Amino acid sequence: MSQRPWNLSRRTLLRGAGASLSLPLLNAMGTLSGSPSAHAAATSEAASEIQAPVRMACFYFPNGVLERNWFPSQEGRDFEMPFCLEPLEKHRNKLTVFSGLDKQHSHNSGDGHYSKTANYLTGLTVRKTTGKDISVGGVSIDQLAAQKIGQLTPLPSLELGIDPVISGIDTIVGYTRLYGSYISWRSPSQPLAREINPRFAYERLFGVLRSSRESGVSAGAIESTKSIETRVNEQKSQDRRLLLDTVLDDANSLRGTLGRDDQFKLDEYLDSVRDVEKRVAFFSQPDARAWRPETHPELEHLAAPAGAPGDHQAHVRLMLDLIALAFWTDSTRISTFMYANDVSGKNFGELIPGTAGSHHEFSHHQNKPEKFEPYSKITRWHNEQLAYLMDKLDSIAEGSGTLLDNCMILSGSAMSDGDKHKASNIPVVLGGLGGGTIDGGRHIVSPEGTPLCNLYVSMLERMGTPVESFGDSNAALKLGQS
Repeated sequence: MSQRPWNLSRRTLLRGAGASLSLPLLNAMGTLSGSPSAHAAATSEAASEIQAPVRMACFYFPNGVLERNWFPSQEGRDFEMPFCLEPLEKHRNKLTVFSGLDKQHSHNSGDGHYSKTANYLTGLTVRKTTGKDISVGGVSIDQLAAQKIGQLTPLPSLELGIDPVISGIDTIVGYTRLYGSYISWRSPSQPLAREINPRFAYERLFGVLRSSRESGVSAGAIESTKSIETRVNEQKSQDRRLLLDTVLDDANSLRGTLGRDDQFKLDEYLDSVRDVEKRVAFFSQPDARAWRPETHPELEHLAAPAGAPGDHQAHVRLMLDLIALAFWTDSTRISTFMYANDVSGKNFGELIPGTAGSHHEFSHHQNKPEKFEPYSKITRWHNEQLAYLMDKLDSIAEGSGTLLDNCMILSGSAMSDGDKHKASNIPVVLGGLGGGTIDGGRHIVSPEGTPLCNLYVSMLERMGTPVESFGDSNAALKLGQS
């Protein structure tokens, strides 16, 4: 079969009825030289290869870890996975585990969580304040990258979470609770708002346009000015068609111009979009005919559960699916995700047997064996969710490898031992191979006191946004083959 004499633009969108949808990386998006010899060479390879971009996500879970069940005892490749990391065993060759990384600017800023969470991605001093004069010392790693390459994608970055922002003052330690709700910072005093509603995150990601289309104003611009209450009311009052329905005609037309492999890729991608849409609809539009219990006045004082309806794991995995779709389509190359706010007392009892109680209370284990198991099981659960995302990314072919090969998924907590609120030996892992530049399958043990920001310098270089230093870094951490 001869090579089609045309190339599809990487920025091609499927359009229809006021909606647009990005496409995954297809063979037809390859670049062919105009010379006959180059064309012949590319044809012999069936399709030209283009270098896929590297994507970066930074995940945070609260309350630290039980160190004995997180850090491997062996350095290098032949380490045994500790209990908390066991769910990641199947991705060992595309996983890097770290020990010895430190956040020195969190050591002398008082006890508690806030001085450690707020600078998780900045590495600098968090100003102790109970007011509005907040500062985390600098921009976060994700936003530094977004400022440099964000213009290359429809969204510069995507910030997601599960819990709503908490304000007020933690009088025990003398910090505003705002510090516990953000890890992404555009400037030292300006955090990035996180989207916690799956439908709003979906619509932001895929650019569903409203009636503003007629006035020439972008939906994103109008959405950013609307209050949450207004957006919720609009969601209830409008019966919009699913995004995929609006672009199917365009998708079918495009499909007929693609080669067989690209047709398979397109079908697989559209199926994934449909799956997410159905789940978003389930969260946002419960069946009005469904049974509901009688209303009891004595229960009206109970607070509604945070986040979207449904269990916590379903909410988390839907957000992870959105990140996978965002990276797959190159809608953004940068994302952050908070499993929960700092000092989270979430009860995992319905998800994990033997963990009924407060996550935060378990983290203050006081060396009591009865707290070790539930504390470690909750930490392990967070790695099970990371493994879920890595499964999905590794199942998506991209170039000569998979999407996971072209990602860096940082995941961990902002402190080590939750009982001591340790800011040294920060528990983080890195999933993915950074475009083939990371030598995975290793436990890298750094000298005590090595800045966590040394890792961030290495990650920024792989994002195409190199810096001489970042935060309190003093060198780049070696992630490739030595």
